[in-house]
Amino acid sequence: MATACIAQVTFRFEPKSKPVVAAFDIPDASSDGGLVLLKGIDTQFGLTKRLAACVDDARQSAKVQHETIELLRQRVFGIAGGYADCNDAARLADDVIHKLMVGRDPIAGPALASQPTLSRFENGVGRRALIAMGHVLAGTVIEHHRRRLQGRATRITIDLDPTDDPTHGQQEFTFFNGHYDTWCYLPVVATVTFNNEAEQFAVAAVLRPGNAPAHHGARGLLRRLLDPLRAAFPAAGLRVRLDGGFASAKLFAFLERAHVEYVVAMPSNARLEKRARRLMGRARVLSRASGGTEHLYGETRYAARTWKRKRRVIIKAEVVRHPGRAPKNNPRFVVTNLPDDPEAVYQLYGQRGDVENRLKELHHGLELDRTSCSRFLANQFRVLLTLAAYILFQELRRRAARTVCADAQVTTLRERLLKLAVWVDRSARRIVLHLPLTFPWLSTWRQIARAVGATS
Repeated sequence: MATACIAQVTFRFEPKSKPVVAAFDIPDASSDGGLVLLKGIDTQFGLTKRLAACVDDARQSAKVQHETIELLRQRVFGIAGGYADCNDAARLADDVIHKLMVGRDPIAGPALASQPTLSRFENGVGRRALIAMGHVLAGTVIEHHRRRLQGRATRITIDLDPTDDPTHGQQEFTFFNGHYDTWCYLPVVATVTFNNEAEQFAVAAVLRPGNAPAHHGARGLLRRLLDPLRAAFPAAGLRVRLDGGFASAKLFAFLERAHVEYVVAMPSNARLEKRARRLMGRARVLSRASGGTEHLYGETRYAARTWKRKRRVIIKAEVVRHPGRAPKNNPRFVVTNLPDDPEAVYQLYGQRGDVENRLKELHHGLELDRTSCSRFLANQFRVLLTLAAYILFQELRRRAARTVCADAQVTTLRERLLKLAVWVDRSARRIVLHLPLTFPWLSTWRQIARAVGATS
């Protein structure tokens, strides 16, 4: 029978069947038991510990109830568990797994921080701490892969990709952006790819005002990555791959001074289209003959008015045909210093399309766009917390190699591996997590648990 303390509901599925009673009466239980996998990775990386060390705590130590590292872990593991907003703190204050994640006794430990406490924490982080945290995130990822590859990478590709972050309040530096047709921020996310691996590992995320040009901050972000990558992988060639919004004379000059390979899209203009006219004519002839989409590749030497010299530009002459529609010319241009043939260079540029999947995971899986604080720096802090959670997820996916979760997105990883019912028991010697015996992903979960440091 239900009481004021025990929530209970009853279902009657068939007229003559026994009633089914659902009673919320199991203490010391949680639905996020799988978060211990991410905790194992964080312990190996030391990620949250290093991030917390970047934050100066000016509070009076005698009055502190929640240490900086506890607040930071509460936010990172909360975001990983699908609780992106500080308002979720009230629902998770006594959750035994979330208390375990921050390092507290899951049963006897005090409740987690409240929403006001977390909000004060987010708004109290300054610019210097944010810069240091950005270096820690990039350095942790680079150092981890240096150990994994033993410093033997031959090629490292850096991708920068901007994305929109719509805003709906009075946040600092939110502006109307005509391209996205909304008030927004414009964060840029940096990823690195080692050799010919499929995964693009996130290493940095910078929040920018909504009216910032695409190339804003690109050189500073690249400079922050190039030096540690060269130190970790001295024999590796570095390559930068960017979309057309980043193309500028200053950026090309920076890349050439840095002695890196680059493949950068170039927005179309009348002069480039004139250079591509003959190749486009040949593509139209092929398209008429085949009745489908056709494309050809070529190259030219070109210098915009702001450039001091000519550079190699790859031309993709494409004619697009859809049933019931007129054929459409679609010339594309890529600036590069690579010596490869034009088609190979353009195919290399096309591989950056997978960065969109990383952005989708950050947006839809971890809610990167939950930047609802009024202060810009507080929102940048939220972006870095989200990136920290994503770094843990990417490593979880890598440890899931040769399992059914090897290529799973963040939402699938959370659904299959983290959202796991658990009852927590504690003795003087250990804490025991009692998990369902009939868990459908049991074998996969155990394999990954061993991969992140658990023992049998």
